[in-house]
Amino acid sequence: MVDHVPEENVNQVVDNGKGESGPEGGGRGYELPLLLFGGFRTLIDRLHARLATEGHPDLRPSHGFAMQAVGARGATASEIGRRLGVSKQAAGKTVDRLLALGYAERADDPADARRKLVHLTPRGYEALARSAAIFDELRAEWAAALGADRVRDLEAALRNVVPAETAFRLDATSWLGAP
Repeated sequence: MVDHVPEENVNQVVDNGKGESGPEGGGRGYELPLLLFGGFRTLIDRLHARLATEGHPDLRPSHGFAMQAVGARGATASEIGRRLGVSKQAAGKTVDRLLALGYAERADDPADARRKLVHLTPRGYEALARSAAIFDELRAEWAAALGADRVRDLEAALRNVVPAETAFRLDATSWLGAP
């Protein structure tokens, strides 16, 4: 998590624009992506805080993306890299960390002995199952705070503006510049 220092003005654009309205009485244009990202970060940070208390203290957001990229049938480091939008070497480092933490294992590919497949371990599947359950709980908290109809409306509105082919992409870490 990023440390927040309330006494310091760390973002001149955002800090100076708070409370001002933009066109049509809405917020300024730059606020929408920052608020969407802030919502994403809030959910992810709360997820990982909960996972840490439930036996997964070393699991990081990039690990969750990587475990999704491994998939149910397993994948090579190259395939994981392509799915995440990172190099084979960067994917290999993440895979090595998942191996060290017990979330994944390597095995020979039964179709090609030259290839090594990465598979999730029972611990990896359990972490993903707990993540899904916690996300359901966090969504319920948002519904309690905002109203169930507003959360459903928000999800429906986002489905209308986010192209279907990009809605569930796994390459967020590479897009943000992380290895």
